[in-house]
Amino acid sequence: MGNGAQFLITTAFDLYIMAVILRLWMQLAQVDYFNPVSQFIVKITGPVLNPLRRVFPTIGRFDIAAAFLACALAALKIFILIHLQMGSFPYSVLNLVLAALQNVAVTTLTIIFWVLLARAIMSWFSQGQHPMEFVMAQLTEPMLSPIRRIIPPIGGLDLSVLVLIIIVQFIRVSIS
Repeated sequence: MGNGAQFLITTAFDLYIMAVILRLWMQLAQVDYFNPVSQFIVKITGPVLNPLRRVFPTIGRFDIAAAFLACALAALKIFILIHLQMGSFPYSVLNLVLAALQNVAVTTLTIIFWVLLARAIMSWFSQGQHPMEFVMAQLTEPMLSPIRRIIPPIGGLDLSVLVLIIIVQFIRVSIS
């Protein structure tokens, strides 16, 4: 199989897995449902998630259907890529599940990194009025506020985003 086909398969799966992870994260952080960014994520994930919700319940704010879907899509992506490359799938189901869980964890940490980076860059230029900036603040504040209690802003400079980026990257590199 050519690199182009691998790229397209990986990209298509990864983009949808990211949308599902964002949906789960938005529910956990109780992001404003009526925000245009939230509505976009809900509309692209709803057709697949809504039927799964009949099978997998939500526990508190944790959407088991979204977590299952992200893991199932990651497993399917890995299965397809290995099967196309080798002509068969020489690994056990347990190995596939573990690889899918690792893939979802790394993808989640990657999303957190990019949301933090985008939020930091947007804070330099925008005045807090963009709907995407509002969603990013709602997503990241629960992680940043405990860091700010330990390391308060120094001379007006908030280092909590930098500290969280370093922590996220350390964990991501450790589990990759």
